[in-house]
Amino acid sequence: MDILKLKGTDKKLFELVAPLVMNPAVLRQNNNYPFKTGAKYVWYVAVEDGQVDGFIPLKRTADGGCLIDNYYIRNDDARVLNRLLEEIITDTAPNGDTLCATVHKRHVKEFAGRGFRSRTEWKKYDKMQLCLPKN
Repeated sequence: MDILKLKGTDKKLFELVAPLVMNPAVLRQNNNYPFKTGAKYVWYVAVEDGQVDGFIPLKRTADGGCLIDNYYIRNDDARVLNRLLEEIITDTAPNGDTLCATVHKRHVKEFAGRGFRSRTEWKKYDKMQLCLPKN
Protein backbone atom coordinates (compact mmCIF):
# COMPACT_ATOMS: atom_id res chain seq x y z
CA MET A 1 0.00 0.00 0.00
CA ASP A 2 1.25 3.45 -0.92
CA ILE A 3 0.37 6.60 1.02
CA LEU A 4 0.21 9.67 -1.20
CA LYS A 5 0.43 13.15 0.32
CA LEU A 6 -1.40 15.71 -1.77
CA LYS A 7 -2.12 19.38 -1.23
CA GLY A 8 -5.78 20.18 -0.76
CA THR A 9 -6.03 21.88 -4.15
CA ASP A 10 -3.93 19.39 -6.15
CA LYS A 11 -5.56 18.26 -9.41
CA LYS A 12 -4.45 14.66 -8.78
CA LEU A 13 -6.32 14.70 -5.44
CA PHE A 14 -9.58 15.48 -7.22
CA GLU A 15 -8.95 12.73 -9.78
CA LEU A 16 -8.38 10.18 -7.01
CA VAL A 17 -11.10 11.03 -4.51
CA ALA A 18 -13.93 12.63 -6.54
CA PRO A 19 -15.59 9.27 -7.29
CA LEU A 20 -15.62 8.55 -3.55
CA VAL A 21 -16.57 11.90 -2.04
CA MET A 22 -19.53 12.12 -4.43
CA ASN A 23 -20.67 8.54 -3.80
CA PRO A 24 -23.87 8.39 -1.68
CA ALA A 25 -22.69 5.22 0.11
CA VAL A 26 -19.42 6.90 1.14
CA LEU A 27 -21.28 10.00 2.31
CA ARG A 28 -23.65 7.82 4.38
CA GLN A 29 -20.60 6.18 6.00
CA ASN A 30 -19.51 9.71 6.92
CA ASN A 31 -22.96 10.44 8.44
CA ASN A 32 -23.80 12.56 5.35
CA TYR A 33 -21.12 15.05 6.35
CA PRO A 34 -19.40 16.52 3.26
CA PHE A 35 -15.66 16.27 2.85
CA LYS A 36 -13.85 19.63 2.89
CA THR A 37 -10.60 20.75 1.33
CA GLY A 38 -8.64 23.89 0.55
CA ALA A 39 -5.18 25.40 0.68
CA LYS A 40 -4.78 24.62 4.41
CA TYR A 41 -5.24 20.87 3.85
CA VAL A 42 -2.88 18.01 3.08
CA TRP A 43 -4.63 14.77 2.12
CA TYR A 44 -3.14 11.41 3.00
CA VAL A 45 -4.50 8.92 0.47
CA ALA A 46 -4.01 5.14 0.75
CA VAL A 47 -3.74 3.49 -2.68
CA GLU A 48 -3.31 -0.21 -3.36
CA ASP A 49 -3.59 -1.99 -6.70
CA GLY A 50 -4.80 1.23 -8.32
CA GLN A 51 -7.70 1.62 -5.88
CA VAL A 52 -8.15 4.29 -3.20
CA ASP A 53 -8.66 2.38 0.06
CA GLY A 54 -8.96 5.41 2.30
CA PHE A 55 -8.00 9.00 2.92
CA ILE A 56 -7.55 11.44 5.76
CA PRO A 57 -7.58 15.19 5.07
CA LEU A 58 -5.35 16.99 7.59
CA LYS A 59 -6.03 20.69 8.17
CA ARG A 60 -3.52 23.17 9.55
CA THR A 61 -5.26 25.36 12.10
CA ALA A 62 -4.65 29.06 12.81
CA ASP A 63 -2.77 28.20 16.03
CA GLY A 64 -0.31 25.94 14.17
CA GLY A 65 -1.96 22.68 15.17
CA CYS A 66 -3.46 20.00 12.96
CA LEU A 67 -7.01 18.72 12.74
CA ILE A 68 -8.57 15.57 11.32
CA ASP A 69 -12.23 16.45 10.88
CA ASN A 70 -13.41 13.78 8.46
CA TYR A 71 -11.99 10.78 6.67
CA TYR A 72 -12.89 7.64 4.75
CA ILE A 73 -11.64 4.06 5.21
CA ARG A 74 -12.98 1.46 2.75
CA ASN A 75 -14.75 -1.33 4.67
CA ASP A 76 -13.45 0.18 7.94
CA ASP A 77 -10.17 -1.67 7.27
CA ALA A 78 -8.03 -1.19 10.42
CA ARG A 79 -4.86 -1.90 8.43
CA VAL A 80 -5.54 1.07 6.14
CA LEU A 81 -6.53 3.37 9.00
CA ASN A 82 -3.43 2.48 11.02
CA ARG A 83 -1.14 3.01 8.04
CA LEU A 84 -2.63 6.45 7.36
CA LEU A 85 -2.36 7.43 11.04
CA GLU A 86 1.25 6.23 11.13
CA GLU A 87 2.14 8.58 8.25
CA ILE A 88 0.32 11.54 9.78
CA ILE A 89 1.89 11.04 13.21
CA THR A 90 5.35 10.65 11.64
CA ASP A 91 4.87 13.98 9.86
CA THR A 92 3.37 15.97 12.75
CA ALA A 93 4.77 14.61 16.05
CA PRO A 94 8.45 15.59 15.57
CA ASN A 95 7.38 19.22 15.10
CA GLY A 96 5.47 19.18 18.39
CA ASP A 97 2.26 19.96 16.52
CA THR A 98 -0.99 19.47 18.41
CA LEU A 99 -2.99 16.82 16.56
CA CYS A 100 -6.73 16.57 17.24
CA ALA A 101 -9.29 14.38 15.51
CA THR A 102 -13.04 14.00 15.32
CA VAL A 103 -13.30 10.21 15.30
CA HIS A 104 -16.19 7.92 14.40
CA LYS A 105 -17.09 5.74 17.41
CA ARG A 106 -16.24 2.64 15.37
CA HIS A 107 -12.61 3.84 14.99
CA VAL A 108 -11.85 5.03 18.54
CA LYS A 109 -9.93 1.83 19.33
CA GLU A 110 -7.55 2.28 16.38
CA PHE A 111 -6.91 5.94 17.21
CA ALA A 112 -6.35 5.07 20.90
CA GLY A 113 -3.87 2.40 19.84
CA ARG A 114 -1.86 5.14 18.12
CA GLY A 115 -1.71 7.35 21.22
CA PHE A 116 -4.89 9.41 20.90
CA ARG A 117 -7.01 10.04 23.99
CA SER A 118 -10.68 11.06 24.09
CA ARG A 119 -11.25 14.63 25.25
CA THR A 120 -14.98 14.88 24.52
CA GLU A 121 -17.46 12.11 23.78
CA TRP A 122 -20.54 12.68 21.68
CA LYS A 123 -23.21 10.31 20.40
CA LYS A 124 -21.51 9.40 17.08
CA TYR A 125 -17.98 10.75 17.55
CA ASP A 126 -15.17 11.28 20.03
CA LYS A 127 -12.99 14.37 19.96
CA MET A 128 -9.50 12.93 20.46
CA GLN A 129 -6.01 14.37 20.85
CA LEU A 130 -2.66 12.73 20.23
CA CYS A 131 -0.83 12.33 23.55
CA LEU A 132 2.65 10.97 22.95
CA PRO A 133 5.04 10.39 25.87
CA LYS A 134 7.63 13.12 26.39
CA ASN A 135 11.26 12.11 25.91
